[in-house]
Amino acid sequence: MAPEDLDVTNAKVQIENEVENVDNNVEVTTAPIDEKNAKEIENEKSNEWGSNLSFLLAMIGSAVGLGNIWRFPYVLYKSGGGAFYIPYIVALLIFGVPFLILEYAVGYNFKSSFAKGLFKINPKFEFLGWIVPLCTSGIMVYYSAVIGWIAIYVVLSFFNGWTENPGQFFGETLLKSTEEPSGLFKFVPVILLTMIACWILIWFISHQNLEKGLGKVSKVLVPLLFIIMIVIVIYCLTLDGASIGLSKLFQPDWSKLKDYTIWTAAFGQIVFSMSLGVSLGFTYAGYSGRSTDLISNAVTIAVTNSLFENFCALGVFSVLGYMAKAKNLTIDQLEEDGLVTAGPGLVFVAYPAVINVLGKVGRFLGPAFFITVFLAGLTSILSMVEPISFCIQNKFNVTRKQSATGVILIGAILSLLFSSKYGSTLLDYVDTYINNVLALFCTVLECIVFAWVFDVKRTIKTLNARSKSIKVGTWWIAIIRIILPICIAFFWVLSLRDVIKARNTAKIVVFIITTIIVVIISGIFTILKPTNKRWKEAENRL
Repeated sequence: MAPEDLDVTNAKVQIENEVENVDNNVEVTTAPIDEKNAKEIENEKSNEWGSNLSFLLAMIGSAVGLGNIWRFPYVLYKSGGGAFYIPYIVALLIFGVPFLILEYAVGYNFKSSFAKGLFKINPKFEFLGWIVPLCTSGIMVYYSAVIGWIAIYVVLSFFNGWTENPGQFFGETLLKSTEEPSGLFKFVPVILLTMIACWILIWFISHQNLEKGLGKVSKVLVPLLFIIMIVIVIYCLTLDGASIGLSKLFQPDWSKLKDYTIWTAAFGQIVFSMSLGVSLGFTYAGYSGRSTDLISNAVTIAVTNSLFENFCALGVFSVLGYMAKAKNLTIDQLEEDGLVTAGPGLVFVAYPAVINVLGKVGRFLGPAFFITVFLAGLTSILSMVEPISFCIQNKFNVTRKQSATGVILIGAILSLLFSSKYGSTLLDYVDTYINNVLALFCTVLECIVFAWVFDVKRTIKTLNARSKSIKVGTWWIAIIRIILPICIAFFWVLSLRDVIKARNTAKIVVFIITTIIVVIISGIFTILKPTNKRWKEAENRL
């Protein structure tokens, strides 16, 4: 064979190999396939969904969490009842769905971690690429404390172990809560041990390959979560007096539509419940296959999340209506007694108080409710491990098992602060900062970087080609380039103003310290040189 014929044959073989690699979702590289490169490629394969169903259920699991159960019912009740659905639907349509599609489009394009994606858009943005996943990690750290509390209540629910005074039991007996910073160094043993047990469970699921761990668990836990909640709500709707609670919940107060706070509450609920702006959508889309219908998935997840939190509201207020009738009180009077509330107060105080009144029925409803809340929290916290873990894998060429183990170990150590007597107070401060200040700030920056610098218009053709029904176009570009950044920035300014007006010195100190920690860690990760040869490579898939 002539030399030129041999060259042609080799070229054909090389092209065929490259095509095969693309079909298998492997980035093509001209680097030699030595042991180190083989490790890098194998690590990428461990971060792929086995099917679109795995991706869809995992995203639903990350969205459906405590925000749906303990935040939305109260927000709906306090924000004009039925009137709240006008700003809520507006926020869902111009924020929730468009922003989720944006995160999916850019994440899918790069098939990489958030930090690597922003580095490829512009190396100057790598710093932001670490801040956003660290924001998610911050939520994961304090979220673990709440998961620990819920795990304790799962056990207590079988015998109403919170006594006849759930409020006193939760704050004084269980948490031993104090607002004195000195309580930071006094740990509550039962909470500490429960949190450690929860971290072990999280590690067991997260350190495995994506499909074998999170994918398989999501296929079990998410449907189970929905089934249990459906059973609970249907039963609650049959309770005597349920209509009292539902009438109060949905009674529209149209005058509140003139108040900007109802609009900020709607946008805040969408951010909180759909986990927007914290790189989860970007990361999960990077794990997805080439045939994934990103637009339909985004709409499905948004609708499912909304239906779930509205369904939760039906159950919560049906039970409150039953309690109101049993005690011959109004819903407003229950609110005065602290039984109509949001956050931990609803789950750990109001609901146990209601279960006490239900008698034998409470023996079924209590365990079912707290198991549901635990599953919702678990599916959410599992998703929070992914963004920072994937970033570390991408830049430093460590395996999924190593990065997940490291992230979880550090997270577990930091979370010990929330097992102290000052833990619940600290949790409230950190939660306010991350969700109302840091996450919103990151969301605005994401809109600017993705929509303007990256020029997300080039993703439209492929997005629409793979969408079975819904298409994006000029309206989507206008929303994410102009409307969305303005709305979120407005909400962010209002949140920051509320923090300043509160004049809570301890809270402001926590804000400053948290900001310094996030900036320093992001700076260190940015400055460190990558050990992964593929760090500067990215596959443009759209």
